[in-house]
Amino acid sequence: MIKKIVVVILVIVTSISYAQEGTSSPYSYYGIGLQKFKGTTENRSMGGLSILADSIHLNLQNPAAFGELRLTTYTLGAGYNGLNLSNNQGESSYKDNATLDYLAIGIPAGRFGFGFGVVPLNSVGYQLSSIESDGSESQFFGSGGLNKVFLSAGIAVNKNLNIGLDFNYKFGTIENKSILDDTDLQFDTREINTSNLSGVGFSLGLTYSTMITDRLELITSVVSTPSTKLSSNNTSELATILTLSNGAEAVLEQQDIEIEDEDLELPAELKFGGGIGVPKKWFVGTEYTYIDSEDFDNRSFSTNNVVYENASKFALGGYYIPNYNSLTSYLSRVVYRAGFRYEENGFSINDQSIDEFGISFGVGLPVGRLFSNTNLSFEYGERGTTDLGLVKEKFFNISVSLSLNDQWFRKIKFN
Repeated sequence: MIKKIVVVILVIVTSISYAQEGTSSPYSYYGIGLQKFKGTTENRSMGGLSILADSIHLNLQNPAAFGELRLTTYTLGAGYNGLNLSNNQGESSYKDNATLDYLAIGIPAGRFGFGFGVVPLNSVGYQLSSIESDGSESQFFGSGGLNKVFLSAGIAVNKNLNIGLDFNYKFGTIENKSILDDTDLQFDTREINTSNLSGVGFSLGLTYSTMITDRLELITSVVSTPSTKLSSNNTSELATILTLSNGAEAVLEQQDIEIEDEDLELPAELKFGGGIGVPKKWFVGTEYTYIDSEDFDNRSFSTNNVVYENASKFALGGYYIPNYNSLTSYLSRVVYRAGFRYEENGFSINDQSIDEFGISFGVGLPVGRLFSNTNLSFEYGERGTTDLGLVKEKFFNISVSLSLNDQWFRKIKFN
């Protein structure tokens, strides 16, 4: 068992140190980037629902779900994102990214369960350009993001009620680079702004379930995340450069600019939902999330055409299992999932709100011993608009995860 723990910790540390670019969206220019989905592939294929808690899957969105675990569970998720960008002039381009989405382990101990892992929270990854009437060109590049390392614990207060706590450390580095190619100057001007972000936060979760008929079960869920203060260690560099034919940048003169460190406050979030179903057969639920992001501001630069607003999310989804304990039909034990989501992202550009929606489908495929499974999910969605000179994004996400179960603690019996 100790060897297993060491291996898991090593993998987590390796994943934390690996920097990945999780988006190519120009809308990641604003704030601290676009929010990443913080749940598992199973959640994502149901529109993002975080209501369900069971004995063999991890629910990374609600810490109360750890109180339902009955087997030690390892989970690892990765994804591929394709993004098509278009504007009102008929121009379009395609970008793609592959990412590690999460890595976590959950360990049961009677009515108590706990887990730890790492999840990306926000992602920055854009390339923009602007050409003036005199031929001068400005280019903008961004990369980096925010991650979360967490320790969660949940307890089954009774057969109906679970409560849980998620304690986490958020960290990350975001870099914004701009290059000005002025036709009146021999060389280009480059500015690089970098912010190292870190802060401690927590979330409180609750799940409540009860049988409302002999077969139908009602499940409700609440998750509250207070605002988190992030310290931002900022640096800025101004340089005169020569851009070579292969795109490399030769620095001719460089100057560091002193800028003040500052604190950012991640907005508070409240999520609640509910649904009904027949246990181990089918479930349909809905969930609403409110994010108090109206007072949020950009990290180290100001934009006159952007206004931050309170954000919200709505999700609808569920699953169906033909016969979870079938001995003769593999397809009868497959979990079929589907969902829909609509999100107001919390900012408007040129008085135009940037909203998005997604439709998702997925399956859970039983593998190996115990109740391990491989989960696949496909999501199609759209973000933004071509109105007022903005960009519309059509995207798809392919997600795959492993949810592996083991039994660490066994009672030894003697004859």
